[in-house]
Amino acid sequence: MRARLDATDWRILKELQANGRVTNVELARKVGISPPPCLRRVRALEDAGMIDGYFAALNEKALGFEVIGFASVGLHSQSEPDLRNFENRLLAWPLVRESYMLSGETDYILKCVAPDITAFQDFIINELTAAANVASVKTTLAIRRAKFEPGVPIALAQGRKPAQSSRRKAAG
Repeated sequence: MRARLDATDWRILKELQANGRVTNVELARKVGISPPPCLRRVRALEDAGMIDGYFAALNEKALGFEVIGFASVGLHSQSEPDLRNFENRLLAWPLVRESYMLSGETDYILKCVAPDITAFQDFIINELTAAANVASVKTTLAIRRAKFEPGVPIALAQGRKPAQSSRRKAAG
């Protein structure tokens, strides 16, 4: 992929971020090009790692998941092998939907989705606090979602050179 994205690439990314189910024909119409070059551009963006994938955003509450909680985790050791061990462990926890390593007092923040408070509590007590190297856990429950806008702020990114990808793929 080219080092810089042009205006059409940014329009494609904006449209796909808003609706990953858009057909190629509709996407091409929206960005002002014909379908064949549109498809070539989408594939090039995918191959370059600028599009990680496509997914459906599910409604937690409609599916019976009433609790969204966050767990701030402090570790005893922050050596790279210990960090990797913790990250490998959290990959196996289905309640953990997102996890970020942080700078500052907390080592990780985990976003957890649970059917009820008992399931969240059981996870915290029986899994998370019992995990090797975990020194502290502080939890917070979400009362309501004030904003949900996945992806990147494309309006701020246009004209900037994309960073080299440094993401690690989880072993599956």
